[in-house]
Amino acid sequence: MIAAALAHQVRNGAPATQIAGAVAATWRHAEQCLTPVLGPQGVAALYKRSLLLTGRAYPWLAGLHDSVSSSVDLSPLTSALATRESAEAAQAGGESLQTFYGLVAGLIGPSLTHRLLRFMWQPLES
Repeated sequence: MIAAALAHQVRNGAPATQIAGAVAATWRHAEQCLTPVLGPQGVAALYKRSLLLTGRAYPWLAGLHDSVSSSVDLSPLTSALATRESAEAAQAGGESLQTFYGLVAGLIGPSLTHRLLRFMWQPLES
C-alpha cells in the first residue's frame, strides 16, 4: 500500500520534493508511534538498518545509514529523495518504509506491528 500511495502521487504529477516530504512525514509518524515501545535508540537502529538494506538496491542511498546515531535524522534521506526523479524517489522511499515495517514485524511480531503502524497502509498525504 505504501508503494501504491506513492506511485499514485507520481501519476498525479507530484514532484520529487513532495514525494520526499510524504516519505519523511511517514517516517516521523512511525518514529512517534514506536518510540514509546522501542525507545529512540531502538527506532534509530531500525531506521539505520532500513537505509542500509534499501541502499543495496538504490546505490545513491548508500552511506546514508552512516550518519544515523542514536536518533533519527530524516534530512539526508529527504534531500537524497528530493534530488531524484519522482518515480525513483517514490520507489526508494516506499521500499525503505516497507523494509522498516518488515524489520519491526520481525522484532515485535506482525500483530503488534500492524496495530502500531496501521497508518502506513492508509493513503499518504502530501
